[in-house]
Amino acid sequence: MRSKRLHILVFSTLFPHAGEPTQGIFVENRLRHLLKDEDIDATVIAPVPWFPLKNSIFGKYARASEADYVEIKNGLTIYHPRYLVIPKIGMMLTPFFLAHTAKRMACRLIKEGAVFDLIDAHYLFPDGVAAADLAKKLEIPFTITARGSDVTQIALMPRPKRLILKACSAAKQVITVSQSLKDKLVAIGASERNISVLRNGVDADKFYPVESAREHIFAQLGLDTNKPTVLFAGWLIPRKRVDVVIDAMSNLPNAQAIIVGDGPLRRSLEARSKSQSLDHKIKFVGQKTPQEMPDYFSAADILCLPSEREGWANVMLEAMACGAVVVARSVDGAVELIVDNAPGKLVDGDDPVAYANAIQSILLDLPRREAVRSFALQYSWRSTSDKQMEIFEN
Repeated sequence: MRSKRLHILVFSTLFPHAGEPTQGIFVENRLRHLLKDEDIDATVIAPVPWFPLKNSIFGKYARASEADYVEIKNGLTIYHPRYLVIPKIGMMLTPFFLAHTAKRMACRLIKEGAVFDLIDAHYLFPDGVAAADLAKKLEIPFTITARGSDVTQIALMPRPKRLILKACSAAKQVITVSQSLKDKLVAIGASERNISVLRNGVDADKFYPVESAREHIFAQLGLDTNKPTVLFAGWLIPRKRVDVVIDAMSNLPNAQAIIVGDGPLRRSLEARSKSQSLDHKIKFVGQKTPQEMPDYFSAADILCLPSEREGWANVMLEAMACGAVVVARSVDGAVELIVDNAPGKLVDGDDPVAYANAIQSILLDLPRREAVRSFALQYSWRSTSDKQMEIFEN
């Protein structure tokens, strides 16, 4: 039996705010379901980079300046203190700037009467490294959740790797969102002893087939409701390989595509589509809110995700919960989700023809949307919350 209610300090730079409403939505979702399913208290410290200007030409730094210092969302108090960031050359200093800001904020809250039993940190670097310093200062245990590129990219750099492994060793528990991330973390030197796999779930109440979606979205975009439709959803950045989706569409003359998302590659990707005379059937719609995404998933037949690496892509389960089949690159979490009875196909490498063939084979025998949704609902947030609570109590 638990002797008292747990008071958790959630710590991460990956948390939504006014300037970045979809950033770190997976962190917020896991916390929201934990609060709903378990008897705990939580406070969030989600620092944002300090930046004095809000002009859009400064990109993510300008958007960070839009974050409120304190916000209350669904009864949860979220603090956004500022920390110093020196772009590019200051990478190795960021964990220390972040820890300094976090310690000041946490100590202030404690002086005001807050009680924290443990720290739940997200992302290994710089957040996890800073969390280790914060936990030492507060003299409480901490957990870190590894989520993807912190393992597959940052942890491969010699200097960050040393700090990451030190933080993992100090943590009471390291959580990974897929088995593949755990295996990779162990392979670079982390102890398997304190690593648990805790996959994200899907919110069935928010992601479900929307019957009218296809008609009204296609009317807006000028697409044909009778043609099979492929969807990509995510950041338009190099590792997402949206170019593969575009090139695959040139091999699918009777299909069309919707690209949801924004990022630095948007203009070049639109130009690539136009150069292949595909712009009439590939529509770029920009970034959409989580509330809008069920409509887009419901309008599509297939989600295509050729990313070079993905820890556990929530977008796959969300699309499936809305009835869309998934075609994904055979990497990381996709390999664990798309197994024998899963509504989807895996593709090795980045050959657009292979993706086109996989998409075409699914379209020849497209599963019923209800069956696809049933598969996704095996991955409930309830079971994730239960296991997370067990970790926290231990």
